Amino acid sequence: MTLATIDLVIIAVYAFGLLGIALYVSREPAGHAKNTEDYFLAGRALPWWAIGASLIASNISAEQIIGQSGEGFAIGIAIAAYEWQAAIVLLIVAKYFLPIFLKRKIYTMPQFLEQRYGSGVKNLMSVFWVALYTAVNLTAVLWLGGLAIDTLTGWGVMTSMIALAGFAVLYSLYGGLKAVALTDIIQVVILIIGGFAITWFALDALPADGAIAGFGYLMQEMPGHFEMILDEGDNGYDKLPGIWTLLGGLWVLHFSYWGFNQYIIQRALGAENLGEAQKGLAFAAFLKLLVPFIVVIPGIAAVILAQQGMLNQSALNEASDRTYGELMGFAPAGLRGLVFAALIAAVVSSLASMMNSISTIFTMDLYRSWKPEQDERHYVLVGRITAFAAMAIALVLARPFLGGLESAFQTVQEYTGYIAPGVVIVFLLGFFDKKANTAGAFTALIGSVVLNIVVNAVFPELPFVVRIWIVFVVGLIAAIVVSRMTGAPDEERTVNLSDIGFGTTALFNGLAMLTVAILAGLYIVLW
Repeated sequence: MTLATIDLVIIAVYAFGLLGIALYVSREPAGHAKNTEDYFLAGRALPWWAIGASLIASNISAEQIIGQSGEGFAIGIAIAAYEWQAAIVLLIVAKYFLPIFLKRKIYTMPQFLEQRYGSGVKNLMSVFWVALYTAVNLTAVLWLGGLAIDTLTGWGVMTSMIALAGFAVLYSLYGGLKAVALTDIIQVVILIIGGFAITWFALDALPADGAIAGFGYLMQEMPGHFEMILDEGDNGYDKLPGIWTLLGGLWVLHFSYWGFNQYIIQRALGAENLGEAQKGLAFAAFLKLLVPFIVVIPGIAAVILAQQGMLNQSALNEASDRTYGELMGFAPAGLRGLVFAALIAAVVSSLASMMNSISTIFTMDLYRSWKPEQDERHYVLVGRITAFAAMAIALVLARPFLGGLESAFQTVQEYTGYIAPGVVIVFLLGFFDKKANTAGAFTALIGSVVLNIVVNAVFPELPFVVRIWIVFVVGLIAAIVVSRMTGAPDEERTVNLSDIGFGTTALFNGLAMLTVAILAGLYIVLW
């Protein structure tokens, strides 16, 4: 498949337009040098619509578009649990966690841990997060994005990854979070339009009278792919073990990602105020409902299209992550360029967000502790160098880490699951348990990794969603017991909730109830 001239023109207009807008919004008034608050938190001036759009643009990366489309092909709609359950978590984070973070004027997640547990816990988690974001998240987005572009253009995976990395560096390195968040408004619009275009063309290619009839045909012909709760013996049960997707460790992954993940929560930390931050997360929760319709449904349609010889079935059976790249061939010239731009938008937005968060944690939580007397311009420079270095390391690691894997999306979840239980425990106890102390925090964080390894070795067939839940429950009990055996922390380290308002506006409450009602309906229909 090749790109027509009109496709190349659309892609070029998108790329140069995005760069121009990023540079424009990143400019500073004459005489004002960009400081750390400007660079890492967009001057704490982000409105709700920028926060919500940026959250989704950063989240809907190659992992979601390519990885979940591949999982839609292999498993079906059950993979949408990663999207739809996240909407509930976003609402909980907005109501109960954001008021605490914003009241304490937090820059980074490790900063909160330092205030609550001390520098040792902060340093441990800073290293954990920098390593995880660089070696797992950044590499996964690069690899999957390069895989899809190679399918479309034949450039080769490494060349495609270098092109994506270069573009992300160009538009984000100078402006920091402000450039990333405000350009994400454009990214998310292109991404949703392009995603729905792929869905429409894939459904329209089915043997039915149009795309809408194609969706009905798909549900009729592939009923097993339209079940949210898998039965034991179903393909994918080892990854999404039936009712445990609702009762088990998937919630731990969601809270770790949406509540305490720097490159996600950083947008809310850059809000004008708490109300804007909460509206932004509610907006993002509503947008999450749409995601499976633009990434999972096309993957399900690809099963029939491959059976009919319209897609390369052997290639998809060998590596389901190639599904979305194959489907892009159904878009006609012109729209193909838009869809290609949407894919680039998803990838570079996530790359830019991760780079910014890696640089924020390294600079503000590690380097600044080591070199505390430097001026603001020095820290901004260190942040830029760190972001560039992280991208270079990810390029080197991408192929050896992910090149031979069947599903990079599930692999990322499993890697993240080794530290997610400990992360959720230390934050929840840090918020709501005044007796939680440093020893309890170390018990949870180190125990999470060790216990995951042990349980996985003893019970290798246990679905990782169940394993994460077991580790979370055991780790929570252990952290509480150790904290009480080793003495209460100093009063100034505990979180005072008495002066924090957890009330929300009527608009937020209305959006929350609507989102929950829609989710309940989806689960009832697709159970």
